[in-house]
Amino acid sequence: MDLEILNIASDTDNIRNVKNYTHFSKVKNSLCGDEVLIKLIIKNEKIVDFGYQGNSCIYCQASASLLSKISINNKKNKLNELCDDANSYFDGNFEIIEKKWLFLKKLFKKENIIRKECILLPFKALKKIVSV
Repeated sequence: MDLEILNIASDTDNIRNVKNYTHFSKVKNSLCGDEVLIKLIIKNEKIVDFGYQGNSCIYCQASASLLSKISINNKKNKLNELCDDANSYFDGNFEIIEKKWLFLKKLFKKENIIRKECILLPFKALKKIVSV
């Protein structure tokens, strides 16, 4: 286990229930049973609050933690692009993280490709919200 992944996952600032949320999404990984629930407050196409909860592995928790940090104070369209780029990375476009989303570099590593579904689960939940 990578200690960096553990450190990212241990940042639990946004593991919480957002009251008066405007949007939510819940997804489950059918392969392993991981679940993640994201609740957002969106005003003027911008995410002003982000909370997540779930029963998931350390990779999914780290991914949700990173995603929550970058999402707050960002526009929906930028986050929609981020979700697409995250999928693109695991489809072989490894440079996308280096060029556009450097903050994901600690989690998005070639050796973590076997945990693709775990890492992408929070992105799938967010994509359901920001792509509308």
